[in-house]
Amino acid sequence: MLKTTVPVGVAFLSGIALMVSFFFRENTFVGSISQDLKIWLTIVGGFTLLLGVVSITRVNWQAVKNRKEGWGYKLLTLVSIFAMAIPAILPASWSPLFGRNPGSIYHWLFTYLDSPMMATMFATLAFYIASAAYRAFRARTAESTILLLTATVVMLWRVPMGEAFLNLFPGNIPEFLNTYVMNGANLAVQRGIIIGAALGAASMSLRIILGIERTYMGKG
Repeated sequence: MLKTTVPVGVAFLSGIALMVSFFFRENTFVGSISQDLKIWLTIVGGFTLLLGVVSITRVNWQAVKNRKEGWGYKLLTLVSIFAMAIPAILPASWSPLFGRNPGSIYHWLFTYLDSPMMATMFATLAFYIASAAYRAFRARTAESTILLLTATVVMLWRVPMGEAFLNLFPGNIPEFLNTYVMNGANLAVQRGIIIGAALGAASMSLRIILGIERTYMGKG
């Protein structure tokens, strides 16, 4: 009972305090409580990152210890975690190789290993996105035809060669795309998605505050 009541009570009081604080100034009692809660939120967030490191270390170490399939990659993951973390935590006053300044171990690994691997991953994803776009933009209906034509023109407009090609036609097509497509229809759709996501977040927050949603406690 205590394991359920206390977390629900803390979530309820914290959520109510943060909601009510929007109607009060920062120099009031409620406003000061809200600022303290935001500080605690940052502190708890830092501990969750530490918990994530501990969790991923434990899971991968068990796989390496039991020689499960792909354990070599998991061992490489563990080595990478500690190779990036330990030199970055140690103070640079001990050695120029420590810390996160240029010339340190962390900076070298991030510049010459992490950044190129991230660029490779996103470059690879571009091919999957192009493949998905090809399947989605097939002109089977009137709506998909409009989507195909709009996407083709917008992609042409985004590259210098395509913009130069569009400028060959009368009517200033790039300006039309920027005004009516990107800042018109596209912006309206983006705002609709943001409003929907905000309503979903508000609904989930309300469920947590009222104790209806308890998945964060391991309950359904």
